[in-house]
Amino acid sequence: MSILSGKNILLGITAGIAAYKTASLVRLFIKAGANVKVVMTPASKDFITPLTLSTLSKNPVSSTFINEDDDNAMWNNHVELGLWADFFIIAPATANTMSKMANGTCDNLLMATYLSAKCPVYFAPAMDLDMYKHPSSLNSFETLTSFGNIIIPATSGELASGLVGEGRMAEPEDILAFIEKDVLGKLPLRGKKVLLTAGPTYEAIDPVRFIGNHSSGKMGFEIAKAAANLGAEVTLVSGPSHQTVNHSLIQVIRVTSAQEMYDACHNYFDTADIAILSAAVADYRPKNVADQKIKKAEATFTIELEKTKDILKSLGAIKKHQFLVGFALETNNELEFAKGKLRSKNLDLIVLNSLNDKGAGFGGSTNKVTFITASHEILAHELKSKTEVAQDLMQQILKQTNA
Repeated sequence: MSILSGKNILLGITAGIAAYKTASLVRLFIKAGANVKVVMTPASKDFITPLTLSTLSKNPVSSTFINEDDDNAMWNNHVELGLWADFFIIAPATANTMSKMANGTCDNLLMATYLSAKCPVYFAPAMDLDMYKHPSSLNSFETLTSFGNIIIPATSGELASGLVGEGRMAEPEDILAFIEKDVLGKLPLRGKKVLLTAGPTYEAIDPVRFIGNHSSGKMGFEIAKAAANLGAEVTLVSGPSHQTVNHSLIQVIRVTSAQEMYDACHNYFDTADIAILSAAVADYRPKNVADQKIKKAEATFTIELEKTKDILKSLGAIKKHQFLVGFALETNNELEFAKGKLRSKNLDLIVLNSLNDKGAGFGGSTNKVTFITASHEILAHELKSKTEVAQDLMQQILKQTNA
């Protein structure tokens, strides 16, 4: 999955011959999982039709503040467009538009949206060789980058005039790769490794039966996505779960038992910078596992259980540079039990949730948590979606690690 998956991308198209390439660019953004809207200058419609772009983006295309041919037309709100976008890409960026951007000339919807945008702005110049090298164009490049805008360099090649040289807009595949690399390189956990556990463990009784719990793994998978979206390389050790994830920075290792999860965690812990153990690991397992299915015979049946290895405590005992996070699901004396677990397992942070809180716990899409730090700071959160809880957790970790 691309780092742009789920992001809102606003594509600004200006009146250059390279505008024909934007159909492919929209398709690439959609394929990467992004939400795409397009705003065009009126003159750019001579090079590519709004119908093509609206069909590919699955959103209406805006080019004027209001459609004067429609008495019931709604005003295209440039402020809303600018605030909607996570990234604003202007491609092609003509000499005319870049001059307006550099000087704040606001004479069309695209320029009004640009001046309203709060997100990172990328621009991909496209013009003929002499225009590209003209002092006014070079001044526009310098001014725009000084504003914090990011230039996607033009390439050399055959130009519309027939000349060969610099000024050709980067190809759509290269624009996508440039933005992905730039976004990834600026993320706070870029280059960091996160070890994460999720889901339940199943402890076999015989070949067809097991001891398990109701954990779905959703919380852990949401944390994995939140960490990866911050640039971390995530190793997700998951017990049996129907949850899936498709992200280039997430490696999923499927296990079944507590022992398998223990082995996997110890295999990856040494190279981890952050370890978050959110899995609901079985505390006990059958001491003897039957080779064949146990037949129903007596009115009662007894299984002798033995303790499983405490994964979290074992990692706390050997941690060096790692930031270690544990989870505590409690039903009574919640804070005291969580604080005890924090101390006894040498954790840097523990996430407490209580089955007494409506909407918290296994199986659902929401959770209500309290963060407790090693310095005994208690940070209670309201009921939120597990996606939001995962983001809150990663922000807390960033705060404590000064990342």
